[in-house]
Amino acid sequence: MKLIVGLGNPGPQYEVTRHNIGFLAIDYLAEAWKASGPILKNQAEVFSVNLREPVLLIKPQTFMNLSGRSVAPFYQFYKCEPQDVVVIHDELDIPPLEMRFKTGGSNGGHNGLKSIDECLGSAATGYHRVRLGIGHPRALNLRMDVADYVLGKIPDPQWDLLEDLFKKVKEGIEFTLDGKIAEAMRRFNRKIEAP
Repeated sequence: MKLIVGLGNPGPQYEVTRHNIGFLAIDYLAEAWKASGPILKNQAEVFSVNLREPVLLIKPQTFMNLSGRSVAPFYQFYKCEPQDVVVIHDELDIPPLEMRFKTGGSNGGHNGLKSIDECLGSAATGYHRVRLGIGHPRALNLRMDVADYVLGKIPDPQWDLLEDLFKKVKEGIEFTLDGKIAEAMRRFNRKIEAP
Protein backbone atom coordinates (compact mmCIF):
# COMPACT_ATOMS: atom_id res chain seq x y z
CA MET A 1 0.00 0.00 0.00
CA LYS A 2 1.20 3.50 -0.88
CA LEU A 3 0.11 6.49 1.19
CA ILE A 4 -0.11 9.97 -0.30
CA VAL A 5 -0.74 12.49 2.46
CA GLY A 6 -1.75 16.10 1.85
CA LEU A 7 -1.30 18.43 4.82
CA GLY A 8 -3.76 21.15 5.82
CA ASN A 9 -6.30 22.19 8.41
CA PRO A 10 -9.92 21.01 8.46
CA GLY A 11 -12.82 23.44 8.31
CA PRO A 12 -14.22 25.89 5.74
CA GLN A 13 -12.27 28.86 7.15
CA TYR A 14 -8.99 27.20 6.07
CA GLU A 15 -10.05 25.74 2.71
CA VAL A 16 -8.41 28.27 0.42
CA THR A 17 -5.41 29.24 2.56
CA ARG A 18 -1.75 28.80 1.65
CA HIS A 19 -1.30 26.30 4.49
CA ASN A 20 -3.92 24.04 2.86
CA ILE A 21 -2.23 23.63 -0.50
CA GLY A 22 -1.56 19.97 0.40
CA PHE A 23 -5.31 19.37 0.79
CA LEU A 24 -5.98 21.11 -2.53
CA ALA A 25 -3.41 18.88 -4.24
CA ILE A 26 -5.08 15.74 -2.83
CA ASP A 27 -8.47 16.93 -4.14
CA TYR A 28 -6.91 17.41 -7.58
CA LEU A 29 -5.28 13.94 -7.53
CA ALA A 30 -8.48 12.26 -6.36
CA GLU A 31 -10.36 13.76 -9.29
CA ALA A 32 -7.60 13.17 -11.86
CA TRP A 33 -7.19 9.51 -10.86
CA LYS A 34 -10.97 9.02 -10.41
CA ALA A 35 -10.38 7.80 -6.86
CA SER A 36 -13.26 6.48 -4.78
CA GLY A 37 -14.26 8.22 -1.56
CA PRO A 38 -13.81 10.06 0.57
CA ILE A 39 -14.54 8.01 3.66
CA LEU A 40 -13.67 9.07 7.20
CA LYS A 41 -11.13 6.82 8.91
CA ASN A 42 -8.40 7.37 11.52
CA GLN A 43 -9.36 11.05 11.80
CA ALA A 44 -8.80 11.53 8.08
CA GLU A 45 -10.65 11.94 4.80
CA VAL A 46 -9.45 9.03 2.68
CA PHE A 47 -9.73 8.35 -1.05
CA SER A 48 -8.57 5.08 -2.62
CA VAL A 49 -7.35 4.27 -6.10
CA ASN A 50 -5.39 1.53 -7.84
CA LEU A 51 -2.33 2.78 -9.75
CA ARG A 52 -0.60 -0.50 -10.54
CA GLU A 53 -0.92 -1.04 -6.78
CA PRO A 54 -3.35 0.24 -4.12
CA VAL A 55 -2.92 3.87 -3.10
CA LEU A 56 -4.63 5.84 -0.32
CA LEU A 57 -4.96 9.62 -0.61
CA ILE A 58 -5.15 10.99 2.93
CA LYS A 59 -6.23 14.40 4.28
CA PRO A 60 -5.71 14.36 8.08
CA GLN A 61 -8.58 16.08 9.90
CA THR A 62 -6.60 16.58 13.13
CA PHE A 63 -5.26 20.08 12.42
CA MET A 64 -1.78 20.53 11.00
CA ASN A 65 0.27 20.19 14.18
CA LEU A 66 -1.29 16.77 14.96
CA SER A 67 -1.18 15.30 11.44
CA GLY A 68 0.97 12.36 12.53
CA ARG A 69 -1.80 11.02 14.77
CA SER A 70 -3.86 10.43 11.67
CA VAL A 71 -1.03 9.15 9.42
CA ALA A 72 0.59 6.70 11.88
CA PRO A 73 -2.36 4.24 12.11
CA PHE A 74 -2.38 3.80 8.30
CA TYR A 75 1.40 3.41 8.25
CA GLN A 76 1.32 0.77 10.96
CA PHE A 77 -1.75 -1.14 9.76
CA TYR A 78 -0.41 -1.56 6.21
CA LYS A 79 3.15 -2.26 7.45
CA CYS A 80 4.49 0.54 5.27
CA GLU A 81 8.12 1.44 4.77
CA PRO A 82 9.20 5.10 4.51
CA GLN A 83 9.49 4.82 0.71
CA ASP A 84 5.75 3.94 0.58
CA VAL A 85 4.79 7.42 1.83
CA VAL A 86 4.58 10.73 -0.04
CA VAL A 87 3.70 13.86 1.96
CA ILE A 88 2.53 17.01 0.11
CA HIS A 89 2.94 20.24 2.07
CA ASP A 90 3.35 24.00 1.82
CA GLU A 91 6.90 25.36 1.87
CA LEU A 92 7.81 28.92 2.88
CA ASP A 93 11.35 28.71 1.51
CA ILE A 94 10.24 28.05 -2.09
CA PRO A 95 8.69 30.78 -4.27
CA PRO A 96 4.96 30.53 -5.00
CA LEU A 97 3.97 28.00 -7.68
CA GLU A 98 7.35 26.24 -7.65
CA MET A 99 7.81 22.75 -6.23
CA ARG A 100 10.58 20.44 -5.06
CA PHE A 101 10.61 16.68 -4.61
CA LYS A 102 12.89 15.28 -1.94
CA THR A 103 13.34 12.19 0.22
CA GLY A 104 13.94 12.44 3.96
CA GLY A 105 15.73 15.30 5.62
CA SER A 106 14.72 17.69 8.36
CA ASN A 107 11.18 18.90 8.92
CA GLY A 108 12.38 22.49 8.45
CA GLY A 109 10.17 23.66 11.30
CA HIS A 110 6.98 22.59 9.51
CA ASN A 111 4.51 21.56 12.23
CA GLY A 112 2.78 18.93 10.09
CA LEU A 113 6.08 17.20 9.27
CA LYS A 114 7.19 17.48 12.91
CA SER A 115 4.07 15.63 14.00
CA ILE A 116 4.50 12.92 11.35
CA ASP A 117 8.15 12.45 12.35
CA GLU A 118 7.21 12.16 16.02
CA CYS A 119 4.40 9.67 15.41
CA LEU A 120 6.23 7.46 12.89
CA GLY A 121 9.49 7.47 14.87
CA SER A 122 13.04 8.43 13.93
CA ALA A 123 13.58 5.28 11.84
CA ALA A 124 10.73 6.25 9.48
CA THR A 125 11.54 9.85 8.54
CA GLY A 126 12.92 8.92 5.10
CA TYR A 127 9.56 9.33 3.38
CA HIS A 128 9.17 11.34 0.18
CA ARG A 129 8.03 14.96 0.28
CA VAL A 130 6.46 17.21 -2.34
CA ARG A 131 7.25 20.75 -1.19
CA LEU A 132 4.84 23.24 -2.76
CA GLY A 133 6.15 26.80 -2.65
CA ILE A 134 4.05 29.52 -1.07
CA GLY A 135 6.92 32.00 -0.64
CA HIS A 136 7.97 33.78 2.55
CA PRO A 137 6.35 37.11 3.44
CA ARG A 138 9.81 38.62 3.96
CA ALA A 139 10.98 37.55 0.48
CA LEU A 140 7.78 38.99 -0.98
CA ASN A 141 8.27 42.31 0.89
CA LEU A 142 5.11 41.76 2.92
CA ARG A 143 5.10 43.14 6.43
CA MET A 144 3.17 40.40 8.13
CA ASP A 145 3.63 37.64 10.66
CA VAL A 146 4.45 34.23 9.16
CA ALA A 147 1.48 32.60 10.94
CA ASP A 148 -0.91 35.17 9.47
CA TYR A 149 0.67 34.74 6.05
CA VAL A 150 0.37 30.94 5.86
CA LEU A 151 -3.23 31.13 7.08
CA GLY A 152 -4.01 33.86 4.54
CA LYS A 153 -5.96 33.14 1.37
CA ILE A 154 -4.16 32.09 -1.81
CA PRO A 155 -4.15 35.27 -3.98
CA ASP A 156 -6.61 35.32 -6.88
CA PRO A 157 -3.96 35.55 -9.65
CA GLN A 158 -2.39 32.27 -8.45
CA TRP A 159 -5.59 30.22 -8.68
CA ASP A 160 -5.46 30.03 -12.47
CA LEU A 161 -1.92 28.64 -12.25
CA LEU A 162 -2.56 26.02 -9.55
CA GLU A 163 -3.99 23.48 -11.97
CA ASP A 164 -0.73 23.45 -13.92
CA LEU A 165 1.22 23.05 -10.66
CA PHE A 166 -0.99 20.15 -9.54
CA LYS A 167 -0.65 18.50 -12.94
CA LYS A 168 3.12 18.46 -12.35
CA VAL A 169 2.57 17.15 -8.80
CA LYS A 170 0.57 14.26 -10.27
CA GLU A 171 3.22 13.45 -12.86
CA GLY A 172 6.04 13.65 -10.30
CA ILE A 173 4.20 11.45 -7.81
CA GLU A 174 3.61 8.85 -10.53
CA PHE A 175 7.39 8.75 -11.10
CA THR A 176 7.94 8.55 -7.34
CA LEU A 177 5.51 5.64 -6.91
CA ASP A 178 7.41 3.84 -9.68
CA GLY A 179 10.64 4.25 -7.71
CA LYS A 180 11.89 7.06 -9.97
CA ILE A 181 12.02 10.04 -7.62
CA ALA A 182 15.32 11.09 -9.20
CA GLU A 183 13.39 11.59 -12.45
CA ALA A 184 10.73 13.61 -10.60
CA MET A 185 13.50 15.79 -9.14
CA ARG A 186 15.19 16.23 -12.52
CA ARG A 187 11.97 17.31 -14.20
CA PHE A 188 10.33 19.43 -11.55
CA ASN A 189 12.95 20.77 -9.10
CA ARG A 190 13.58 23.91 -11.10
CA LYS A 191 12.94 27.60 -10.81
CA ILE A 192 10.17 29.23 -12.79
CA GLU A 193 11.63 31.69 -15.27
CA ALA A 194 10.42 35.23 -14.61
CA PRO A 195 8.29 36.56 -17.50
